[in-house]
Amino acid sequence: MARTTLSMHHIARVEGHGNVHVSIEDGKVRDVQMNIVEPARLFESMVVGRPYDKISYIASRICGICSSSHVVTDLLAIEDAFGVEVSDRTRMLRELLVYGSYLQNHASHLFVFAAPDFAGEESLFPLAVTEPELFNGGLAIKALGNELCTKVGGRSIHPITAVVGGFTHEVSPEEYIELADKLRDMRPFAEKVVDVFAAFPVPDIATKGDFLALREEGHYAVVSGRPCFAKDGFEFDCAQYRDYIEEYQVAHSAAYFSRRRDTQETFAASALARINVSWNELTREARLAAAKAGLRPPSLNPYSNNVAQAVELVDVCVRCEAMLRELAEGEGSSEPVDFEPRPGRGVGMTEAPRGTLVHDVEFDEAGRVVHANIITPTVHNLSDTEHNVFQVAELLANQGTDEGTIRLEVEKLVRAYDPCLSCSVH
Repeated sequence: MARTTLSMHHIARVEGHGNVHVSIEDGKVRDVQMNIVEPARLFESMVVGRPYDKISYIASRICGICSSSHVVTDLLAIEDAFGVEVSDRTRMLRELLVYGSYLQNHASHLFVFAAPDFAGEESLFPLAVTEPELFNGGLAIKALGNELCTKVGGRSIHPITAVVGGFTHEVSPEEYIELADKLRDMRPFAEKVVDVFAAFPVPDIATKGDFLALREEGHYAVVSGRPCFAKDGFEFDCAQYRDYIEEYQVAHSAAYFSRRRDTQETFAASALARINVSWNELTREARLAAAKAGLRPPSLNPYSNNVAQAVELVDVCVRCEAMLRELAEGEGSSEPVDFEPRPGRGVGMTEAPRGTLVHDVEFDEAGRVVHANIITPTVHNLSDTEHNVFQVAELLANQGTDEGTIRLEVEKLVRAYDPCLSCSVH
């Protein structure tokens, strides 16, 4: 009886530290374990006892890429608890802030983490010589995301202008127009990126799991909408997430995992999930780029999350250009609205770059936090990743593929989920 354990320690080119162990016996995969080795971060306990107007700044420190998403999600939870209604202009600015982090994250993932896999390189730097257009364009998208977050949020990470009820500051109409022009000019390169990543060969697998993303009729939901499972189209209220999303612990990992409570299925929360749930709400340009690349719902190959992120780059360029031009016209106000703190619980959900993000916060009479729960996208994705690593390893083992190739394809699949392993540990 031949037994082999493929152990990939500290998977490279992902956020955080984790290992993958694949046990193969007589050519069949017997077990797969995603072993997240990060220490407990205790980010929920850090906000307990803090006043409501401080916790978004603390929560943003969970992640240096998704900090805008943590701020906006926290503000939504606070406003849900206090009964605060914000203006349309504030909602638009919040979308721009989150979309800025899409540009930051997707560029980092696609060009720094994923592209070297398909180019046969160990890092991004050789691409500066072999693929200078891809290298320089990727850095330019990242820089544009930084600029968008800075103009809207006051700085490129850990934004400071977004507060409960509105924004403390906006840039001039001229700056909005200048930024809109840059997004317009970036779109042709973003469309090329879709074609580049669609052309990379990947194993032909289809997830048996579900997909989760926010959904809103007539709008590509990013900071609004209701959570929706793609398989059966089931939607639920954000405040009911505990009834449908089950967090659980496993012995081999310091991170939480999650699954769909009613079916016990794994699910992915990601750019691919968003496209599967909200295909009709993508901009026309993004749908054309996706269809040309062969990406249409239901798209079930988890490797296709790379292509989905590239499609979202096109969508962001088109969508944000339009919003910035509308903001430049000056209609409406984003000044913080008046409100009174009150005891109660609030839940905020947004689509962070890596997937659906949940903030659940409870306050006392003075507006101080008495309890908090945060579920990051990687928590949603870990169980699904484990199941699909099993699938691709089994496919390759059955084909008699050598161990080195199996290792590489497993690592490529893990990276395709764009995990933030540090953020998965509570």
